[in-house]
Amino acid sequence: MIDILREVGMIERALDSIANKEFKQFNLSNLQFLYVVRIYEHPGIIAEQLANLIKVDRTTLARAVRRLEKQGYVYRENDPKNKKIKHLYVTEKGREIYPFIMRENTHSNEVALKGFTTEEAQQVHDYLVRIRQNIDSDWNFVKHGGKREY
Repeated sequence: MIDILREVGMIERALDSIANKEFKQFNLSNLQFLYVVRIYEHPGIIAEQLANLIKVDRTTLARAVRRLEKQGYVYRENDPKNKKIKHLYVTEKGREIYPFIMRENTHSNEVALKGFTTEEAQQVHDYLVRIRQNIDSDWNFVKHGGKREY
């Protein structure tokens, strides 16, 4: 069997390490920049939706959002109909760093796809989407207390 997950993991850890160093000037670490980006791109998103989008558990998400609130990058707003629901938005400070984060993302994508044709890059993207979709059901199952059988 071909073990692609090791390669994906090494790529992820390398890019996380780079991002943590490059976003240190904004006091962002441990993928906090990703939360800012997703909230920016989905204004008013609720925590559960954001957790599913990023693929993290609620505890991790809550801790990251609290830290981003304290740092002034995001804020919560009560839902007008249901006070238990909190919508997430980026602040002006969060909007200001979004272009920098996206430039880093574009650069990292260009480096990762160096030497690939447009068609090859699209194929890689499509394969990764399929892999993520294959894993989604297991992620949801385990997230809700299920135990996979090997």
